[in-house]
Amino acid sequence: MPDSTNRRAPVIAVVNQKGGVGKTTTVINAGAAIADLGHSVVVVDLDPQGNATSGLGIDPARERAGVYEVLFGESSIAEALTESSNPGLRVAPSHRGLAGAEVELAGEPRRELRLRDALSTLPDEVDLVLLDCPPSLGLLTLNAITAADQMLVPLQAEYFALEGLSHLLETQQLVRAHLNPRLGLGGILLTQFDSRTSLAWEVLQEVRRAHPERVLRTLIPRNVRLSEAPSHGLPVTRYDPSCRGAVAYRELADELLGRLQLRAPMKESAS
Repeated sequence: MPDSTNRRAPVIAVVNQKGGVGKTTTVINAGAAIADLGHSVVVVDLDPQGNATSGLGIDPARERAGVYEVLFGESSIAEALTESSNPGLRVAPSHRGLAGAEVELAGEPRRELRLRDALSTLPDEVDLVLLDCPPSLGLLTLNAITAADQMLVPLQAEYFALEGLSHLLETQQLVRAHLNPRLGLGGILLTQFDSRTSLAWEVLQEVRRAHPERVLRTLIPRNVRLSEAPSHGLPVTRYDPSCRGAVAYRELADELLGRLQLRAPMKESAS
């Protein structure tokens, strides 16, 4: 668990240096499904593209404090939190200024620890923090995994993805050794899973052989509704609650809560 006495909520970094594997989709929809169960969820959008921000109904171009200001000490994380389109889920938004943060942070003191320090001041009522990482292993991702208790790794069911996973796990070990000894591998999530293809099942079996305790039971299917929902600023659980993608992310929410042992009593939900 976190070493800060001020931060009680577990922090999960959703990370993979490869783009297009479902990181942002997972942050948006797992976060919304967990919030719908009555938990207070915070999403921190560390990707300069701002897709988690816009996908939750927040305009990235609007002037407001966001992750950039948090990282450079111009705003607290609490001041940056913005209500999303999903009750119970707040966002520390991204904006275009974040694109230069990697370069600007390079010469700063405690450059890898900025996010960890900021999250130590989160309000006590927050139950869970999800970090949406950019598709790289640069300073923004390094801040995320230095602040996190666990990594959740979305993985496409393709062979090239396995190579990227091994590189990411090497990075995890380096971070554990030098910056964040508590960083665990919370789970490997198979995304864009096409159950009709033998390749998908072969990759799943291979990942399970290599990491038998880490591969999540939930499989996220290929689903057009998952692709459509962000353009409406909604998680798929609200855009089309009965579609296969929504069902899968509700199953993922239950699985993650079980692993985290976050089984608080249900609060009133707007779902």
